[in-house]
Amino acid sequence: MTLTVTRSRRAAHSAPSARWRSRKVQGWLYAAPTAVIVGVLFIAPLVLVGWMSLNRWPLLGQATFNAPANYLKIADNPLFLDAVVFTLKYTAITTVLLSGVALGLALLVQERRPGVAFFRTAFFLPGAVGFAAAGLLFYGMLNNDFGPIDPMLQALGITSEPVKWIGTPNMALFSTITLVIWRFAGFNMLILLTGLQAIPTEVYEAARSDGANRWQIFTKITLPLLRPTLALMLILSVTGSLLAFDQFFVFTNGGPDNSTVSMVMVVYRDAFFRFDLGGAAALSVVLLVALVGLNTLMMRRLR
Repeated sequence: MTLTVTRSRRAAHSAPSARWRSRKVQGWLYAAPTAVIVGVLFIAPLVLVGWMSLNRWPLLGQATFNAPANYLKIADNPLFLDAVVFTLKYTAITTVLLSGVALGLALLVQERRPGVAFFRTAFFLPGAVGFAAAGLLFYGMLNNDFGPIDPMLQALGITSEPVKWIGTPNMALFSTITLVIWRFAGFNMLILLTGLQAIPTEVYEAARSDGANRWQIFTKITLPLLRPTLALMLILSVTGSLLAFDQFFVFTNGGPDNSTVSMVMVVYRDAFFRFDLGGAAALSVVLLVALVGLNTLMMRRLR
């Protein structure tokens, strides 16, 4: 009798443990496909880039260990240093203008009224266009030889001669920023619209009953409660701007006179024009470390 009771107690104690082990195995099985994808597509290339940055790695030939030569010669690369200054300038201007336009559009279509669904769709549609396609579209529209923008401006009497949209450094930067705002304003508007709709309407009603005007409601209620969403949008905008490549490669090709060469374009040129994969990998590692540090700082400040 005693032996039977003891076995029953052991079975009762072992059953939850067996179920826990079974659930643990199931959890690992569910996570395994994602873990394999992350390992193959992210961790393995990251480790490879780190190893390449420590070697002289030609496109063809045997790699030789030369650490830390690839990192030391970054300071002697004038194009990269100019690209850092230009990319930071481009990031600052683009982030401010894009955030302002996206916030304005989100506030414009926040409330439900007739026709607002049409405007939400219209504002978001440019986000469905591929970035390379958008660059080619703007290049064709602003081209001085066959683009439709210059004849329209001249017909309206706004300009008397074709505008060099990508012929000078400032105009090339202005045109590229216009392209980016057109392409991403709707997407960022959607992010902010999600945050705006998560704010309880009771808060606005209480503020109006207390006599708050529109500006006070915007600055004292909307912006503080929208801060987490703004943080997400700013991090995405800053990261995308610092990693800018498509718009400059397709639209301006880094010109005129390398005035619109971004940091990623320098990495691309070192790898596929100079065939210095080790140097390009070192630049990529430096850029990655800077991005991680900047995003960490932004998250702490915006928290």
